[in-house]
Amino acid sequence: MFTLLQPDPNSAARLGRLTLAHGVVETPCFMAVGTQGTVKCMTPDEMRALGAQIILSNTYHLNLRPGIEVIRAAGGLHRFMGWDRPILTDSGGYQVFSLAKLRKLTDDGVEFQSHIDGARCFLGPREVMEIQHVLGSDIAMVLDECPHYPCDRETACKAVERSLTWAARCREEAARIGLSGKLFGIAQGSVYDDLRRLCAERLLPMGFDGYAIGGLSVGEPDEELFRVVEATAAVLPRNQPRYAMGLGTPRQIVELVARGVDMFDCALPTRVGRNGTAFTRRGTQSARVAAWKDDPRPVEEGCACYCCRHYSRAYVRHLFNAGEILGLRLLTWHNLHVYLQLMRDVRAAIAAGTFADFRHEFVTNYRVNNPEGKQIDV
Repeated sequence: MFTLLQPDPNSAARLGRLTLAHGVVETPCFMAVGTQGTVKCMTPDEMRALGAQIILSNTYHLNLRPGIEVIRAAGGLHRFMGWDRPILTDSGGYQVFSLAKLRKLTDDGVEFQSHIDGARCFLGPREVMEIQHVLGSDIAMVLDECPHYPCDRETACKAVERSLTWAARCREEAARIGLSGKLFGIAQGSVYDDLRRLCAERLLPMGFDGYAIGGLSVGEPDEELFRVVEATAAVLPRNQPRYAMGLGTPRQIVELVARGVDMFDCALPTRVGRNGTAFTRRGTQSARVAAWKDDPRPVEEGCACYCCRHYSRAYVRHLFNAGEILGLRLLTWHNLHVYLQLMRDVRAAIAAGTFADFRHEFVTNYRVNNPEGKQIDV
């Protein structure tokens, strides 16, 4: 399933290859977020044209709407959404804790009210595995408990123990139903390095196909995020993929590749694109600023995406000011291109043995504009 192709001599970065039921994924990779069976504003053909190797969808959302029986009748999620490349599905644990109106946790799972209509629902290891089996996920995630940030050590300990209990049961359920895809375990532990290492060490004997680092990007500063990921990744097997869930900004991604992470997902490029912010290799820019009113240049000079090859900053700004849907699509398209091209460049730098220089140049020069247009570090 995972082949380690080339380690970087100056960091923990590495080139790898994931072989999955619906195709091969070169790592480090970025997974665009298609939570409800679609990457917002984009068609599957457009995602293929961008070079997307794999996308992420979500068990919680798809189970609530349209419902698993609708997707079963369609022949699985790939056919339902018209995507023939790999799909990773999150278990929905994070969404239960962040979206559900009321919830009750037990070692059997979590009972909650739907954020859509308040209907009573239940997700446990059995349900999560059965749903992802029907979806036909290339990679399925175990059910885990994601504690809020900040949280005290006792809360983090309880989340680790419950996550480990659920992980073991997910492993058993996957074996019972003959899960069609690969199964990843998830290491929790908040910002406590020793809990992270303990959780990872106890996951290893369960025999997962890969390991994720969950419960991050929930408010902690970058320094804590980097420290926790580095501490956890050091415990994880060298010959299996490592996935940092819900991360991150381009600068975070480059720094976490250097710490041994192979897989990333994040809603940022699509979400901020729909809100009028463009990612570039040097940082972010707002499409709504007055300086773009008559600017004939593309969103990012030198960018080869569809938006930058055909349209000016002035036109994109006009679309947002006029409330035209095309503006959302064009910036989403551009942002996804930036993320996916970044991963191609990262892989090329590791292959050439120049990742250390690439990392230094990228991180040194990356900035983000806040809404007032001032430059701030990210």
